Order: sequence, then structure tokens, then C-alpha cells
Amino acid sequence: MTSAAELVLLGVGIGIKLLLMPSYHSTDFEVHRNWLALTHSLPVNRWYYEDRSEWTLDYPPFFAWFEWSLSHLARWWDARIVDVDNLGYAAPSCVMFQRLTVILSELVLFMALQRFVKINGNSSQARVVAALAFFSPGFLFVDHIHFQYNGFLFGMLIYSLVLAYEGRDLLSGIMFAVLLCFKHIFMYIAPAFFVYLLLNYCLVYTRRQNSYRLNVAASVLNLLRLGVGVLAVFGIAFGPFAVMGQIPQLISRLFPFKRGLCHAYWAPNFWALYSFADRVLIVASRIAPNLLPNLSVNAAAIASTTRGLVGDSAFAILPDVAPLLTFILTLVAQIPGCYILLSSRRRSPTRFVQSVVLCAYASFLFGWHVHEKAVILVLAPLGLLMTTPTRHTLRMFVILAVSGYYSLFPLLFGIQELPVKTTGMLIWTLCALSLLKAGGQSAWKCLSALEKLYIIGHIPLFLLTELVSSTIFGHLQFLPLALVSVYTATGVLYSWCGLIIEFLFLS
Repeated sequence: MTSAAELVLLGVGIGIKLLLMPSYHSTDFEVHRNWLALTHSLPVNRWYYEDRSEWTLDYPPFFAWFEWSLSHLARWWDARIVDVDNLGYAAPSCVMFQRLTVILSELVLFMALQRFVKINGNSSQARVVAALAFFSPGFLFVDHIHFQYNGFLFGMLIYSLVLAYEGRDLLSGIMFAVLLCFKHIFMYIAPAFFVYLLLNYCLVYTRRQNSYRLNVAASVLNLLRLGVGVLAVFGIAFGPFAVMGQIPQLISRLFPFKRGLCHAYWAPNFWALYSFADRVLIVASRIAPNLLPNLSVNAAAIASTTRGLVGDSAFAILPDVAPLLTFILTLVAQIPGCYILLSSRRRSPTRFVQSVVLCAYASFLFGWHVHEKAVILVLAPLGLLMTTPTRHTLRMFVILAVSGYYSLFPLLFGIQELPVKTTGMLIWTLCALSLLKAGGQSAWKCLSALEKLYIIGHIPLFLLTELVSSTIFGHLQFLPLALVSVYTATGVLYSWCGLIIEFLFLS
């Protein structure tokens, strides 16, 4: 049963999000409006072929059916929303409808966090963690201003992890399979789920005298249960398209490798630092050509990583990066996450969440065409560990949260959004620093002097990139965005290294 305090929290959250309805919305708003229209107006066999709009359907089938279900309400609300030829439609009635669907679908996140609090004994720290997750700048900025449905999707992820905490591993795996059929970005954390479910659910050991032996019959039975459950989910999602012979077309939509290494705005990851290093070398080759006489400069590629378009990224001096290389680096970087599950016979749910966090980090840091919004994939599961964190884990969470959420600022580039994002980020950060605790000390007191300096460093970064006129940068118009990417990428990488040390050697 929902308590009075939880209802107040929910009411405040909905109220704040209703006030954000008139805010700027990105092209993702038209993306989802177009998906409402095409799923409503066209037969299923045309969904993944329709291309009248540039915003073609590129999410898995369950999300397409989610849009289809919403489209029936949209037709009743405003029939022009679901007109497949009515491109770019954004009347006030359309904006209100789509904003409301985000708010209502986010109830999944709220209920998942309720369940999380319950399994943690309704402790005050668990309530703080849940409140910080529900009001996180990630969901506030990306869903309720920029426009997406992350709260709904990450609510499903948290449900899956909570089921693992409850010891209901089979349901956890099936829930994750359902999530993959809504949005395939979650496949990056699939290795953690695979290893955990294989070793903790499928392989059953029985004690005989002073040793444990594999119970083959029970293990095979559990493997069949999990396999049938997961295959049933994927069969329901992809089966109709397989029957229609559309799997190759669907896959080409889900994995568009023609896009470049970096998004138009660099996500704060390893490739942001790599791209910035390339720009620094370009400038150095111009200023002091005699000091770097052997550099070979690709003149045609000089504008590539800063032109603000989504396309192939070419580097002027550093070697170009192929999708296969990013795939290999991501897999290698996920080894620590899988190893912590392989290192003991009984894997605790906490170790499982740690594994999910490290796998998410690997995909964010080294993946192909990573969006800055994907940092939520790391922060959402990591936040669940803040109920009883060590000082070291809490420090790394705070650094990642501040740098990761601040990296979303360039998404909200309008002057009217400046007070909202600044106030939201400041209030959330102050609450996290003061309310999250480890060993009886607040997060702020747990930070080292250098880490505190890094957190405070976001203030001059904000003044320089948000308040200072862009004219002072001259022809280096890419520099403000690059500074945000590089500064926040430093925090992301630092927290990743710190958590690998914590999870592998200190936990």
C-alpha cells in the first residue's frame, strides 16, 4: 500500500513535470509522434519499412506496440496526431498528450522504486535513494523536457533487479527479456544477466557431506525453464516479423552502423577524449608545425567530429575507429563485470548489480555512437547500491552523478531552459551530497579534497560555457561543447576506474 509520504512525493513529482509541459522539446518529440501515426495508420508489415519521415521506427517490436496502444488514445484526443502525412505536427493538444503519456508511463518507475524501498526494510536511506532516482536530473531533463520514455523503461530494469534481490531469478530474467524487446540498448548489460542467471539460477548445487556437487537434473530443468521463458518473450515480439520475412529489415533499423562513432554532441566517454586529442593535435600542427613535422593531416576530415551532424566520424590525425574495434573494446571492458560473478559459487544480488554497473560503464565508455543520455544506464543501477554503500562506492557515485547529469546540459540549449536545468541540478546535487551517507558521514564529507575540487569545478565550467557569449570563442565554436564533454568524461572515467578497484578488490 502506498503511504501518505509516497503519495506526496508522487504528487510533487507530477506537479513539477506538468509545469514543464511548455518547455522546449527535441526532435525526439516528432520521432515519437511519427511512431504514433505510423503504427496507427499502417498495417504491421509496413511499420519497419515506412520512410515518409526521416524519423523511421528503430525500436524493437514491444515498443512499437506500446506506441500503437497510445495511438488509440491519441486519435480520441486529437486525430491529427496519428495522421502519418502530418509531419512535424506539434500543436498544443499534441504536446500536452505526449507529455502526459511520459508522466503516466513513469508510474512504472515509481512502483519499481516502491518495491525497492520495501525490500530494504523501508529504511530512511532507501527512501532517500528512491526519491533521488525519481527526481533525478536524468529523467527530468531527458524525458520531461528533451522528450523520451526513459522513466518507463528504467522502471522495468529496476523491477528486474529487484526481482533478483527477492530471489526470483527466473522472473528477473524474463522481465529483462521483455525490456530488451522494448529497447535494445539494454543488450549492453545482457552479459551480466547471462552470467548471473546461468551460474546462480541454472546451475544447481547440492551438498553431499562436506562438498557441493552439480545437480545435473535440476540444472537442466532450470535451464529449460529460463530458456522457454526467454524464447517465448522473443517469439511473441519478433515472431510475427519472422513469419513476414522482415527480420533483416528490422535488424537494419535497430543497428544503423552508418551513423558515426560520436553523436553530434560528444558523450562524455573515451571517444570524447580521443576526439578532443585529435582537435588538439590539429591546432598544434598549425601553431608549431616544426615541432610535429611528421604528422599527417587529413584535411577533408578536419570538420568531421565538430560539424554537428550525425554521420561518419573521420579523424584528421589520429587513426579512424571502426565499429568492430568499439565492439571488441566494449567486450574487453566488460570482463571485470563478468569476472566478479565468476569468482564465487553463490552470487549475491548486490554483486549482480555491481556486474550490471560495470557492463553498462563499458558500453558507455567504448561503444559506437553513444548518446550522452546513455549515462543513465550506469547511474540507475549504481544508485540502487547507495542504500548501504562503502565510502569509496559513495564517492564514485557522486562523481559520476554530477559529471554525468551535468553532461546533459547541452541538450537543453535554450535560454528559457537555463533556470530549470540549473535549479534542478543544484537542488538534486545538494540533496545527494547531504542526504546520502556512508559510515555515518555525508557524501560530501566522504569525498577527498581533489574530488571536492572536481565537483566545484563544474561551476566555472558552467559560467564559461553557459553564460559567457559564444563570440569570445571566435572560430572555435565547438570549444564550449568540447569542454563540457572532456571535463565530464574525466569524471566518468575516474569513477569507472574507482569502481573497478572497489568491486574487484575491496568489496
